[in-house]
Amino acid sequence: MSMATNQVEGNGKLNDELVNSKWHCTDSEDDEKELEDETWDDWQDEDDDAEEDCSNLLCLFCDSLYSSCSSLFEHCASAHSFDFHEIKRAHKLDFYKCFMLINYVRSQVAANKSWSWETAVSFDGNRFPWDDDKYLSPFLQDDPLLYSFDEDGDVDEECENMVADKNEIDSYLSQFEPIDIHEDFSDRGASEFHGGDAVESSSLKDVTAAKPFKSLVVDDTSNGGDWALSTGNGKSKLGTFPLSEIVVAKEITDINKNYFGSYSSYGIHKEMISDKVRTDAYRQALVENPSLLKNAVVMDVGCGTGILSLFAAQAGASRVIAVEASEKMAAVACQIAGDNNLLSNGRSGDGSQQNGSIEVVQGMVEELDSVTHIPPQSVDVLVSEWMGYCLLYESMLASVLFARDKWLKPGGAILPDTATMFLAGFGREATSLPFWDNVYGFNMSHIGREVAEHAARFPIVDVIDSSHIVTDTKVLQRFDLVTMQPKHMDFTAIVELEPKLSPQSNTPPDSKSETTWCYGVVLWFDTAFSERFCRDKPVNLSTSPYGPSTHWSQTILTFREPIAMASNNAGEKLAPVGTEECPAARIQARVSVARSVKHRSIDISMELTGVDHGGRKRNWPAQIFLIN
Repeated sequence: MSMATNQVEGNGKLNDELVNSKWHCTDSEDDEKELEDETWDDWQDEDDDAEEDCSNLLCLFCDSLYSSCSSLFEHCASAHSFDFHEIKRAHKLDFYKCFMLINYVRSQVAANKSWSWETAVSFDGNRFPWDDDKYLSPFLQDDPLLYSFDEDGDVDEECENMVADKNEIDSYLSQFEPIDIHEDFSDRGASEFHGGDAVESSSLKDVTAAKPFKSLVVDDTSNGGDWALSTGNGKSKLGTFPLSEIVVAKEITDINKNYFGSYSSYGIHKEMISDKVRTDAYRQALVENPSLLKNAVVMDVGCGTGILSLFAAQAGASRVIAVEASEKMAAVACQIAGDNNLLSNGRSGDGSQQNGSIEVVQGMVEELDSVTHIPPQSVDVLVSEWMGYCLLYESMLASVLFARDKWLKPGGAILPDTATMFLAGFGREATSLPFWDNVYGFNMSHIGREVAEHAARFPIVDVIDSSHIVTDTKVLQRFDLVTMQPKHMDFTAIVELEPKLSPQSNTPPDSKSETTWCYGVVLWFDTAFSERFCRDKPVNLSTSPYGPSTHWSQTILTFREPIAMASNNAGEKLAPVGTEECPAARIQARVSVARSVKHRSIDISMELTGVDHGGRKRNWPAQIFLIN
């Protein structure tokens, strides 16, 4: 199930879900099925109920109650010299830092009623007093202010963007040459403003380059909202673009430039090509499926060195359109295709004409129409190695889906055609804690604890030894690339993990089993070149810890505190679930993955519930992990 895109972009809805979660402790086992039967609408209803509870907002400093965040913060500024919005603006606090700030202030006031922001707070500018993981946990149980303080944030940020520094905007606009506006194409939206990093290659004429819009002009006689875009073909496009959208577009362009620029390093390509699991899977899917590739038109999205395009040409494709956004790597791919006599309309080293099948196009796939004409729905096979860490990091999948919808023939093949994310729990040996316990005979466990606290906020990409996995494995999410839409990249899933039984386990039913400590969960993915398209040779590419390691490794999400588990141990009735005295029989994990407000990044949230053998439950505070 997916989240609405506007909710993800605002960052507020995702975090509202995290804090508003209301899994209640109960002694009834009937609630187990209740969790399974819940739908997204059920969760949404709970969010709505939580919003209704926000009518009484308690002041941070006194006992005054307010019906809105704006009135509460106005009171805090006038009566207590605490200007929340000014502090947020001055120190560039994001949602999480604001969340921590509110909990910090509440904790200080609770400890000392006369505590004052003006006289008590001082910091060096490098680290805030509230920059501590403990303030990610609500100081007041069900504090409605934490659910709603960001409601006005989107408006504030938009206003700030609208009054962005004029010199910065003028500097950015100065790179474009003015044009006259003759035609009105007001149906074109801001999404067309891309491509600041796409420059025509002059070093190799065989590389077709996607050009950016050559001019961007503001009509000063209007309200500052009419912007003209020229595509360099003599025609102008007129659209309405708020200044904030132009600023966002510039930020996305900069991120794309850095992203594609990072792939100009040969080292990263050596690492990917040297990944035998990865490269062999693609080679087999392309070269060993002649019934699919023979005389086919193939598009390779994000070709890099062109290795997949070379495989496709080798397999007998009649035309291979290799698309690469990095100017340097597009030129390299063109050179390599020529060196192997596979370049279309190219020349070999001795000057003779080549009649290969590979055409290299430099630019983002979303901009190909500006430089080359590829008839819609004319591609037989769409191939791409789009997967990032935790499968979805880098957000390249959206570009693949764009190419699918625009150029793939009805019934055409997309390789790979499915992707599946998995999740399992890991034990203490998978962490760095054992290392710091004994360093040449010295106890350095303090470092281990700090590392663990940091890991509870930021994912770790590393290889997990399969022997360190302590629970069964569950499917987190499946994607069918033939039918999925970009919005499906944002999803929430609920899985239930149980302790992994040893193959030699012969524990009698009435005896206590050994307690296992689960320190977090590990995520990995498989992608399949299934029989749907690869009838000659289906292939599966797995990044599982149970198989050979890949350059993707696995993604590790660490709990704030380990959870004790046992497959057959009732424990003490009064002890908290998940402790050694009352191990959990299973852990219910609600995991949300969403594209971050920061382009090409993702946010992951995790909510945990331990359930003992009697059905009693215990909830842990939600955790938020940032991958950027």
